[in-house]
Amino acid sequence: MRRDIEFRSAGTICRGWFYMPGSKRGSSHSPIIVMAHGFSAVKEMRLDRFAEAFAQAGLATLVFDYRGLGASDGLPRQDLDPHEQIEDYRNAISYARTLPEVDRDRIGIWGTSFSGGHVLMVAAFDKRVKAVVSQVPLIDGWEVMGGEARATMVQRQIAEREQIYAGGMPSMIPVVDNSGRPAAIGDPDAWDWFQMTSKVAPMWHNEVTFRTLERLLEHTPGRFIDRIAPTPLLVIVAEHDVLRLDIAQSAFKCAGEPKKFVVIPAGHFAPYEPPHFTTASRAAAEWFTTHLR
Repeated sequence: MRRDIEFRSAGTICRGWFYMPGSKRGSSHSPIIVMAHGFSAVKEMRLDRFAEAFAQAGLATLVFDYRGLGASDGLPRQDLDPHEQIEDYRNAISYARTLPEVDRDRIGIWGTSFSGGHVLMVAAFDKRVKAVVSQVPLIDGWEVMGGEARATMVQRQIAEREQIYAGGMPSMIPVVDNSGRPAAIGDPDAWDWFQMTSKVAPMWHNEVTFRTLERLLEHTPGRFIDRIAPTPLLVIVAEHDVLRLDIAQSAFKCAGEPKKFVVIPAGHFAPYEPPHFTTASRAAAEWFTTHLR
């Protein structure tokens, strides 16, 4: 029950998949979940698993790649801008509301990691959203990279900005690396997960622009979490995440009801893989069906 789709976002074509639930569980006008991946990742990297789980629960799902990544158009490639990605989410919602198979007034959004932060901002400002699930979210980019490493990054970004201003091309940095070179994500588990999932995602590339990291430092979606209510909010976190659990807990306290906080006893990438995928996908599906059906 999956077909390819495309829609325009700021004049650029974004591509993805549309899932319809089976006839026994769905209806002619099903609720729909709009979802996209985290930092640099593309839809083939386990988002099909979540979309299939949602479809089995009777929910239509729209999965897409951001502009400049994966199957979507857009230049420059691999240049991540959280504000543009948030705009892509909102345009995906607009597109989803045109689909004749879905109920345009029952829209949920799901995000993970980098996009787990995106959906907090989308839900805070776009009241077409009627339920939101934020999985292992980036709450505050400034806090992700602390101390000396952050100070070094800020200084390096000054040189990068001036190089681009002078007419140079953006520098590139690997997303992950296991040779000791600098990389955007230093978590050892990240190398293993991206290497594993890239085997089914040939359109993923192990690089982003260096200025992407400047934008990450400036991205603080957790500051808007108190504006989400009364839209129902589910936050799923990993107990041993490199994204600090206490930051997610503090942000969650600021959110209004209805809300729920689920802790998975594992690391950042555990929700994508068995056995913790079952916990994460089931919690999300139950949240959406409760608040959209």
